[in-house]
This record gives sequence, C-alpha cells and structure tokens, in this order.
Amino acid sequence: MTEDNYSLTTDFILIGFTDHPELKSLLFVVFLTIYVITMVGNLGLVTLIFMERRLHTPMYIFLGNLALMDSCCSCAITPKMLENSFSKDRMISLYECMAQFYFLCLVETVDCFLLAAMAYDRYVAICSPLQYHTMMSKKLCIQMTTGAYIAGNLHSLIQIGFLFRLTFCGSNQINHFFCDVFPLYRLSCVDPYINELMIFIFAGSVQLLSLGSVLISYFYILFTIFKMKSKEGRSKALYTCASHFLAVSIFYGSLIFVYIRPHSVKEEDKDISGAVFYTIVVPLLNPFIYSLRNKEVINAMKKIIKKIL
Repeated sequence: MTEDNYSLTTDFILIGFTDHPELKSLLFVVFLTIYVITMVGNLGLVTLIFMERRLHTPMYIFLGNLALMDSCCSCAITPKMLENSFSKDRMISLYECMAQFYFLCLVETVDCFLLAAMAYDRYVAICSPLQYHTMMSKKLCIQMTTGAYIAGNLHSLIQIGFLFRLTFCGSNQINHFFCDVFPLYRLSCVDPYINELMIFIFAGSVQLLSLGSVLISYFYILFTIFKMKSKEGRSKALYTCASHFLAVSIFYGSLIFVYIRPHSVKEEDKDISGAVFYTIVVPLLNPFIYSLRNKEVINAMKKIIKKIL
C-alpha cells in the first residue's frame, strides 16, 4: 500500500472504560477522588520529608522521590482521563500521546531503580547496621537517585525514538484510557515487531535488573533475620521491610503482567486491568503503605500539625 492510498492519522480517540452515561459519571467521581487523595498523599509526604530534618536520611530521600514520581504519574494520566469522561470527541494528538507515554515510561523506570535502591538501603541497615553510615552515605544516595533519573530519561527517549518509525492509518480509536504503546502498535500501518522487541529488551532489562537487585537484597535480609536469636529483633526487622516488600510486589507484579508476559499486544482487556494497577492504584497506595506503618513519619506528621495548630 502506498502513501497515496490512505491518509495518515495524527489524532486519536481514547475509548476509555465505558460509554454508558451513568457509569461514566460514577467512574468520574471515583477517579477524581482517587486523584485528589493520591496528590495530597504523595505531595504531602514529599513536603513532610523536606521539612523534617530527622527524615533527611537515604531511606526517606528515596521515599520522597518515589512519592514525587507517583505524583507525576497521576498528573500524566488522570487529568486527561477525567477530561475525556465528558468530552464529546475524546481526542488526543499523536504528540500528546508521545508526551504522555514519555512521562509514564520515565516514572515507571525511575520507580524501578528507586525501589531497588530502597531494598539495598534495608539490606545495609539490617545486615551491616554498624557500617550503615559508611556504606549508605549521602553521596551514594544522591548518586543512586541521580542515576535512576538518568536511566529513566534515557529509556523514555529510546522508546519514543522507536515510535517515530511507525505510521498510523485507518482506525484512530485507542481501546485504552491513556496512550500506552501496545494499543498504538495495533493501529500502526508498519509492522511493530521491532518496537515490541525493543520494549521487551529494554523494559525487561530494567525490570529484571532492578527486581533482581531487590530479590538479592531480600535474600540476604531474610538470611540475617533467621539467624537472629532475639524474637523482638526478628519482628522489628520484618516490620521494617514489610511495607517496602508489599509495594514492590504490587508494582512489579502489574508491570510484568502488562509488559513482559507473552502475547500482551493482543490481549486488550488484560492490558487495561494491569495498567489501572500501576498508573492509578499503586500511586494511591504507596503513601499509605509507607506512612501508616511508619512511626517516624507519623511522629513527624504530629509534630508539624502541632506547630500549625
């Protein structure tokens, strides 16, 4: 087929979740509420860590950056989704699509490496507590955080670069609530095999490298915990790691389900359900997972509330 036989598509329609008016109204209220709670929770956690000097430690610096990335994820996805709930055309341009996916790819890549850095921090704190300040210095913390952002930007630029090799024609309806790459691949006039391969290689490498680091850290953590003679010591160490392990399980589980499992390009419903978890549910849960079970965060929050009152 030559270029004269079709017109290239530069604007797309985001189908979203449903066309039923009553259900759309309900979903709008639900997702707006989730969005507000997510932004307040994450930005509140960032502000708390910034204001409270006791929280200026590697673990909380990583946590603050994780909360910041979760806020960015919500800002990249949810406002457009809410706008489309009552929009007649539900249009999004190709460049808006690419921008949305760029920020999503950036956030998820940075999150992967931040979670790995947090796991390493817990490993040092539990397995080598006397050497913690030497092994987990502020310089190393800054280097790891900076490295996560550099890796995130590079990965995003690579994926966006490969999107430019595709052309789109025919149907312009994206069966999703945001511009993810797999729905775009389905609309491409060019065989997206190379793009799928690059997603599998780069996204797979990021997830396997970071998840591998997390699993190795937790292997040594559990080995150290089981060697402890004190039940109180074991309980305290497990309590320290529980919130991070829960966040890791939800985050990596949803990402692997969408981007690494076989034949994901053809299974649209599973793409959407998995995407809901890592773009909406995970950013909502993270501030509560890390703060409600954390005495230092709760005490810092009480301290600031007393100052305000």
